[in-house]
Amino acid sequence: MQDLKVTLLQSELHWEDIEANLAMFEEKVWQIGNTTDVIVLPEMFTTGFSMAAPRLAEHMNMRTFKWMKQMADQTGALILGSYIVTVHERYYNRLLWMEPGGQFKTYDKRHLFRMANEQKVFSPGESLLIGTWKGWRICPLICYDLRFPVWSRNRWDPSSRKLNYDLLLYVANWPTTRIDAWNTLLKARAIENLSYVAGVNRIGQDGNGIEYSGNSSIISPKGEYIYTNEGTESMRTVALSSNSLEAFRDRFPAFQDADAFEIEFEQFEESDHLTGKV
Repeated sequence: MQDLKVTLLQSELHWEDIEANLAMFEEKVWQIGNTTDVIVLPEMFTTGFSMAAPRLAEHMNMRTFKWMKQMADQTGALILGSYIVTVHERYYNRLLWMEPGGQFKTYDKRHLFRMANEQKVFSPGESLLIGTWKGWRICPLICYDLRFPVWSRNRWDPSSRKLNYDLLLYVANWPTTRIDAWNTLLKARAIENLSYVAGVNRIGQDGNGIEYSGNSSIISPKGEYIYTNEGTESMRTVALSSNSLEAFRDRFPAFQDADAFEIEFEQFEESDHLTGKV
């Protein structure tokens, strides 16, 4: 497994303006070029954290989907970010995993932020996404998922004799008023899961007057900052060391003492989780 170059895009967002946000991020992605392996965008990067899903939602394979495919093809990188999607008259805060060549996967936000009534507008996801890119196993999650460690627990797979993932990613619109929780929980997720953790948060003010300070970060499996940025627009690429990760897991195999558990789901209609190629 080679080292993995991860680029975090911390930016302001144009409120509920899909075209403006796509144009802005296209310019940023062009500046990155083909110098990275993974590009990570914030949660709801085309609109900001809006509950106006009936007006803003897109069908799969439409504007933002095609834009992400174009960006992945142009850079040769895996690109990830969430946006508002509608499927079968339901709305999802959906993260799209888009690879060069059109291979894609999706993850629908599991934990919906009830303090903003997200659960009244969106349907919850029902399954984790763990994908492989450049030999790295990556688990992407969305914002409020960060508060629920059972959902993100990195389990030992006895058949492969490996942990489920090597990099845990969070894309977010996490307000400044709760930024201490963001910083603390990102470190906790890295420590308890013996994994790199990357979190991408937006900056600026949204249409509801809520302020965001960013604090996008990459954290080592020991819980140490490799990179963090508070308050400023940034594009930062960090190389994650596979040798360091494997050496630390060999020296400190705490996963061997983890408790087994199962997650029980409420009954929902058939999931609209997708994986495929276009």
